[in-house]
Amino acid sequence: MQGFQITFYTQQDRVHDNTPLAHWLLEEAKRIGIRGATLSGSIEGLGHDGQTHSASWFDFSDQPIQLTLIVTADEAEKVFSRIAQERIKIFYMKIPVEFGTLGEEVR
Repeated sequence: MQGFQITFYTQQDRVHDNTPLAHWLLEEAKRIGIRGATLSGSIEGLGHDGQTHSASWFDFSDQPIQLTLIVTADEAEKVFSRIAQERIKIFYMKIPVEFGTLGEEVR
């Protein structure tokens, strides 16, 4: 199949509707019907503001977070439409990809 890899970049302490933004995005992807997503935390990152953001032993609020989706063009449009509808400002990367599944199901 042809589609896109979309990766959203945010921080642990960003919230939308009283929910961490990354988790809100994950739940919206699920609601839209996207079949898979990966939520990852990083140790450290350089933000668009030129500041270093990192998780510490006692405080994870500044931890960089990424949500990666592999989606069809239609699913990508639904995700971006929902983010625009909620007026969320977030950095993303969108790359054309070919995706599919290989092998047999193991029972």
